[in-house]
Amino acid sequence: MPDLREEYTDVSPDLDVADVQAGWPELLQNWLAQAWESGLPDANALVLATVDDAGRPHSRSVLCKGISADGIDFYTHYASAKGRQLAACPHASATFPWYGLSRQVHLRGEVRKLDHDCSIGYWSNRPRGSQLGAWASEQSRPIASREALVAQLRAAAERFPEGEPVPLPPGWGGYRLVPFEVEFWQGRANRLHNRVLLALADGQWRATRLQP
Repeated sequence: MPDLREEYTDVSPDLDVADVQAGWPELLQNWLAQAWESGLPDANALVLATVDDAGRPHSRSVLCKGISADGIDFYTHYASAKGRQLAACPHASATFPWYGLSRQVHLRGEVRKLDHDCSIGYWSNRPRGSQLGAWASEQSRPIASREALVAQLRAAAERFPEGEPVPLPPGWGGYRLVPFEVEFWQGRANRLHNRVLLALADGQWRATRLQP
């Protein structure tokens, strides 16, 4: 596999420190919009990394459901593996892997639960099938078979008949990753990639260009 590599071409304007002067949320939202418009699948997907109680890292993909000056939001079961890990160590890193656009964004920070109203607001806009799926699944817990999982979904559908609202499950809701570092990465020819790091210090964001 040593010969497998992507040759990057400089087809877009160079990323520079000046591009983040307006703040990291603006550039992140712009890059996300461009990824979505370009047709990349699951453009709002990010890789979320947490650690367990032994300090061993775990990563998985989740969907970003909000970007603001306060951080990035995602939703899950609090009793899932990531929920249990965040309860023990409320810090995480996240990466938006937009390989098709030769871009990545990395965030590191503290993770906090969103308040109940935020979770209700998001839940009410979820597709019914996704709502039932959240009731059907004890996320990250073992199950005997696919058939058993489908049976749990049928039971959830019977519990909440068509035409009736599906309530927010207990133990399900949102998190916000509040970053202290945000790095924007842009692929460039000859592996001279552009990297701009924003770091929070004394309440101020400071941007630095990093060597690739």
